[in-house]
Amino acid sequence: MAKAKAPRRTLDSYTVKHINKTIKAEDCVLMRPADQSKPQYVARIERIEADARGGNVKVHVRWYYRPEESIGGRRQFHGSKEVFLSDHYDVQSADTIEGKCTVHSFTSYTKLDAVGNDDFFCRFEYNSSTGAFNPDRVAVYCKCEMPYNPDDLMVQCEGCSDWFHPACIEMTAEEAKRLDHFFCESCSSEGQKKLQNSHAASRHSDTKDHLAFGMNLGQNGGYETTT
Repeated sequence: MAKAKAPRRTLDSYTVKHINKTIKAEDCVLMRPADQSKPQYVARIERIEADARGGNVKVHVRWYYRPEESIGGRRQFHGSKEVFLSDHYDVQSADTIEGKCTVHSFTSYTKLDAVGNDDFFCRFEYNSSTGAFNPDRVAVYCKCEMPYNPDDLMVQCEGCSDWFHPACIEMTAEEAKRLDHFFCESCSSEGQKKLQNSHAASRHSDTKDHLAFGMNLGQNGGYETTT
C-alpha cells in the first residue's frame, strides 16, 4: 500500500535565513539559476508552504521573463531592467531565493529618482507557449515609430508634443541636453514664428521640461509586439 503523502501547510510568511529577509505572498524575489553564468531569475511569490514540522519550505512562484528569454528575444525598445509577467508557474525550494526585488509598473519606474540593482519594471504579460504579449500594442514615438525605452534620452517637440530620439533628428545627446526649445521638422516653421512673437521666452541652464529620460505612455499610435 502506498504511503500517504505528508500534509503540508501554507505559511503567511517565512524568513530566508541565509539572506535574513522575510518573504510573503505577492513579494518579488531573485532566485538562483541552475547555470551560475546567467543572471538571477525574477519571480513573484504566489504561495509559501512547509511540511507539518515547518521545514522543507517551498515557494509557488510565477516567473518574470527577461526579453532575451522570450520567443522574440530582446528588441531595441526593451529597457535594461524590463521583465514580462509570464504564465509560467513553478514550485521551488525557498533556499534558492537570493534576495528580494521590486517590479514596478512602467509609470512608477519612469518616476524613480534613481534605479537600484533590485528595481525592475513590467508593462507586458507574456504567454510562454505562443510568444504573445498583452497588451499587444503600445504607443510609439519619434520618426522611427518605436515604443518608449526608459533608458533612452528623448526630446519633446513644443509644437506637436511628440518625443524624439536625438539620433533620429541628427543631434547628439549633448546637443539635446543644451536645447532651450525644440520643434520637429513638421512644426519648425510655425514654431519659429511663435518664438519670434514671444516676449516671455526665458533660457535656463538646467534640464528642460522638454527633455526626458522617462515619461508616461501616450496615445499616439500602436506597435505590434507579437511575433
